Amino acid sequence: MPATTTDAVLGTTIAFSFILLGNAITQSYMSVPALLLDFPPPTSPSQPAAARHLGRQWPIFWRLGNVFFRPISTLGIFGYAYASWMAAVRGYGRGADWRWYALSSVCHLVTVVHSAVNMQPINAKLEGLRFAKVKEKDVDDGVGDGVGVDVDVRRAEEYARRWARLNVVRMVMPLVAGSVALWQSMREHVR
Repeated sequence: MPATTTDAVLGTTIAFSFILLGNAITQSYMSVPALLLDFPPPTSPSQPAAARHLGRQWPIFWRLGNVFFRPISTLGIFGYAYASWMAAVRGYGRGADWRWYALSSVCHLVTVVHSAVNMQPINAKLEGLRFAKVKEKDVDDGVGDGVGVDVDVRRAEEYARRWARLNVVRMVMPLVAGSVALWQSMREHVR
């Protein structure tokens, strides 16, 4: 394939990295804190209702991530792998070091695996909050049954804050991937 095709793939993939970075920043530092604004403490009688409300709001985050951002992350893996292959085998970029693009590809792979292994279980708990049933006060253990996963409505805020903390990985990896690939591609074109 001509260099212009590789440039287009690489440019698109770099853009995907920074789109993912912006999304992760927005979710962790704007959206989750907005959802938790005035969230009642676990001892409050209004807390179970607030937890169920959070559970009803959460699928919007989850669906958008699965439908839009998961494919972008996956395409990032392949886009950077392609650029790495072109640099190693085809000499793309006048002596570009293929390992930098490989590093960017691995960063996206880490993002996808981290999302599946660490984030999806928390997503399930957060969504499960909407189905949680709290028992009578005298026997309330706070544990409800939500979408095949046991959720503790008293831990609703903790689940969301943990999700936001773990989402930092989904900030750092695209930042590293996009920055390294952008630096490498700029370096190539300046020579």
